[in-house]
Amino acid sequence: MTILIYVVPFVFVLTMVVFFHELGHFLVGRWCGVKIDAFSIGFGPELWAFHDRYGTRWRVAAIPLGGYVKFHGDANGASVPDPERIEAMPEEERKVTFFGQPVWKRAAIVVAGPLANFVLAIVIFTLLYASFGRNVLLPKVAAVQAGGAAEQAGFQKGDLVLTIDGEPIDSFGKMQEIVSASTGKPLSIVVRRAGEDVSLQATPQLREIETALGKTKIGMIGLQASSDPADQREERFDIGQSFVLAVNETWTIIGRTASYLGGLVVGREATDQLSGPIGIAQVSGQMAKAIDKVGVGPLFNLIAILSISIGLLNLAPVPLLDGGHLLFYLIEAARGRALAERTQEYAFRVGLAMVCTLMVFSTYNDLARLLRRFTGAGVD
Repeated sequence: MTILIYVVPFVFVLTMVVFFHELGHFLVGRWCGVKIDAFSIGFGPELWAFHDRYGTRWRVAAIPLGGYVKFHGDANGASVPDPERIEAMPEEERKVTFFGQPVWKRAAIVVAGPLANFVLAIVIFTLLYASFGRNVLLPKVAAVQAGGAAEQAGFQKGDLVLTIDGEPIDSFGKMQEIVSASTGKPLSIVVRRAGEDVSLQATPQLREIETALGKTKIGMIGLQASSDPADQREERFDIGQSFVLAVNETWTIIGRTASYLGGLVVGREATDQLSGPIGIAQVSGQMAKAIDKVGVGPLFNLIAILSISIGLLNLAPVPLLDGGHLLFYLIEAARGRALAERTQEYAFRVGLAMVCTLMVFSTYNDLARLLRRFTGAGVD
């Protein structure tokens, strides 16, 4: 039962994210006139399947760690072409293959997957805001961390933050959003203190914190929010307001995730912040166990965040991922012809090695966290 508590929510969360990602590829592919041989949730032995009226085989497989859409003419679910098979096809059949499409259609089909992930996140956030609203903390200082940037800047308990670099601040969350993305950048902050406006300057410092998805590093100045009910308010939104908030939330998460992934590439960020399937299963289980206390909101919030992360990761220009395919199509459009098959084959091998390395790092981190949790010891 303990295993099921973690496995079932994990499968649900991952299936939701993967299904909508692949559905994006599927819908745009069919719109572009491409024949689709299979739509698979999971890999490995087939558990259940049926054919629709267009000849697509919809299947659920035994290993629920991903999925794929197999277009006509693909050698596999990674959209690697089967040149010999395509060459042997009659002209009419070749026209309905993925690689028989003009480059702009292929690019549209590929980018549709990550975009579907972003749309899923926006829909979830919209429904959450419309259903539950949000609890807003006033940007009032309850405590100042000793030795932090805020103390050095002269913050005091009871200060109410009004603006940061001229931008009005109406909540503690808004302040955190700006500060977390401004590491090393001096911020001009105006606070209300004893009825007077006081100008301060603080430079956020990079600090590591523990989140539901593992460790992450963000900019912090060392301020604690007030827990006084008088400094909190509930906000309710109609569907239009909820949509705007959802788009802003999605964009904020995209920016933070892109910043972290870019930091990995240049060595500014550490790989120990990565989380893989084990970490996702752990968090999904924790959210599911808390449903009777806090409802389904946190679980669907997790789905939205993971959907954004997976969509953005897939846009990375790494062969085998959607971004790698888009890079090839950009080169093809510029050159007027596709890269040589051997070049693409080697690139896909490199991409596979990179993806496998990422999986190894993330799984290692997950196992290390589990060890620290159960034994109090780290892993070197």
